[in-house]
Amino acid sequence: MKMIAFNRIKFMTGVLLSSVLTLCNGQVNIGDKQNTKKEMKTFSADEINQSDIKRTHTSFLKTNINNQISQVVRMMFQDSKGNIWFGTEGGAFRLTDNSLIYIDSIRSESGKRVTIKDITEDKDGTIWLGHTDGISSVQGETVINYYESDGLISNDVWCIEADINGNIWIGTIEGACIYNGQAFTNFTMPEGKMDTTVGVSSTKMVHNITEDSKGSIWLCTNAGLYSYTDDKIIHVSEMIGIQTNFVNEIFEDETGVIWVSTKQGLYKIADNKAINITEGKIITGKGIGSIAKDKDGKLWFVSNQHYLFTYDGNELIEFQKSEDNKGPVVFQIYKDQDERLWFVGYGGAYRLENGKFLNITKDGPW
Repeated sequence: MKMIAFNRIKFMTGVLLSSVLTLCNGQVNIGDKQNTKKEMKTFSADEINQSDIKRTHTSFLKTNINNQISQVVRMMFQDSKGNIWFGTEGGAFRLTDNSLIYIDSIRSESGKRVTIKDITEDKDGTIWLGHTDGISSVQGETVINYYESDGLISNDVWCIEADINGNIWIGTIEGACIYNGQAFTNFTMPEGKMDTTVGVSSTKMVHNITEDSKGSIWLCTNAGLYSYTDDKIIHVSEMIGIQTNFVNEIFEDETGVIWVSTKQGLYKIADNKAINITEGKIITGKGIGSIAKDKDGKLWFVSNQHYLFTYDGNELIEFQKSEDNKGPVVFQIYKDQDERLWFVGYGGAYRLENGKFLNITKDGPW
């Protein structure tokens, strides 16, 4: 593992703003491969020379016209302190007291930028991020990066979850493993099928891991839906009638109801039975994606990568987009602690306010 103290870079105005923003997008490589395991190093703005500033300023003007947090925001997360984290194609940002900070020390083993795919928080307040080259933890100012060389089952991580006991569950393209703070242990699961309709897939892929309010661990895989409780793993799909191997995400609402997004449709689990609420009603295509509930209790979900639907318990309604109100291609729907609904994906980060998508850039509005 590599432990590095990250440099907090705040977004200001003027020429330095442009320079630092582009630095944050990875144009200047700080916190590089020279940091060996357990070595701690901090970097200050004074260490960036004037030629770097000129080069990054020019790049910023060319590539960040819309001042997006990132052109691709894969996901977001709000921690117990109220900080908002953005996982992007080029790394992680943290919003604290209206200051957006890029965490430049989250890197691949070769020192390159990574794409953040999932974020969680453990019982001690440490933030854990799963990405395209392993996992990383952030505690205060210190970042620790973990790779296959540390015992991780695969560097290609798709999801991460911290359970109530402090164990970190990691889902990858090669299966799942658990980190207990000392070592990684592989979590053995049945092998499934490869989804040939998507760009990246495997028979062992784990898309999502979630701990529910009762302490059960749910695993969404290419072998179906599984739960793990009291050291027993259960093939839930087989037991309750989910008719597809390809399960994308689990969502537990505030009433304790479990919703399951799959390649075939959106399921509601009730009375130990899976009910497909979308069957014969909408075209699912590549399947159902992210799920969330708004402050009014209405369920929102993504279908076939491009379409948004709501469900009030009775009726499915497509959210009508328009040229001037279409938001991003949605990877995640997220409700924050102020009950605001966010939509992040290809095109940046947006909030839905009064039925309109509000683009949230590096300058807010927060």
